[in-house]
Amino acid sequence: MTRIAVLGAGSWGTTLAHLLGCKGDEVRLWAYEAEVVEAVNRERENPLFLPGMPLSPRIRAFADQREAVAGCEVVVSAPPSHAVRRVIEGMAAAVPAGTLVVSATKGIETDTLALMSQVFEECWPQVRYAALSGPSFAAEVAQGQPTAVVAAARDEATAQAAQQVFASATFRVYSNLDVVGVELGGALKNVIAVAAGIAEGLGMGHNPRAALITRGLAEITRLGEAMGADPLTFAGLAGMGDLVLTTTGSLSRNRSLGVALGEGQSFEDYQARQRSVAEGVNTSRAGEALGRKLGIELPITAQVCAVLFRAKPPREALAELMGRELKSEQWR
Repeated sequence: MTRIAVLGAGSWGTTLAHLLGCKGDEVRLWAYEAEVVEAVNRERENPLFLPGMPLSPRIRAFADQREAVAGCEVVVSAPPSHAVRRVIEGMAAAVPAGTLVVSATKGIETDTLALMSQVFEECWPQVRYAALSGPSFAAEVAQGQPTAVVAAARDEATAQAAQQVFASATFRVYSNLDVVGVELGGALKNVIAVAAGIAEGLGMGHNPRAALITRGLAEITRLGEAMGADPLTFAGLAGMGDLVLTTTGSLSRNRSLGVALGEGQSFEDYQARQRSVAEGVNTSRAGEALGRKLGIELPITAQVCAVLFRAKPPREALAELMGRELKSEQWR
């Protein structure tokens, strides 16, 4: 039995805590919301983010993150990307050197343009870091549906350690040494999912969706290579796998946001009815800024950002994508 802390009790953090509890581990789940802490400990359920799912009795919820991580051999980080630094900053002394930290957050820090691995390098430099990503809707994982993901670290031993922590009969984990590629693929696919949702909301069919998925993957790969990632990573679970799931699956928050925008809702009206921001929102801004910084053209990302933050009409954004200068499919 391993003592594991999970920081973040959204749908994904709660699901991973449940998965680990069902494996027999002792799980400490930190939640920002006091009502979630109380409900998990009393009712064995997270009514805000994973309603109707009975949780493993091996999970205990905490309101203080330092108390949650105390004495744990593994820490799983699952807050939204904009909150990760705030959650872990100043806690380095509470996490011993060599502790395995697995980040399950899919996003980019907007102000610094840092990947989650870079945030941890700055805040918790003493830990062994791995990134967990891949096509995995929380509700289906919680239901025990077969799922395959990837755990990436800069050394094989750490990647394999993360692999062993999560692997189960229904949750297959592959190892990978490309942390940048795995994190970037997991983050930027959300932006392409917003674009695919917009096309669907506009009444578009399968042709435009296929084009957006394929050209979206090209964007992600271009940026990834410029940042030192292995292009083959984007053909795997954290790239194409997660991209297909998020652009086509009805459980995708990012796709749902895009559908609403395509149907004529404003981002502000849509967001007012949601408890949390879809990761693709902030990632579109971070992706656009990274593209400018590195001189990489990201036309889909730029148009999504324009629709979200500059009130560009979705049909106009689509028309601009289709009217761009003709080019070769290969960018090398």
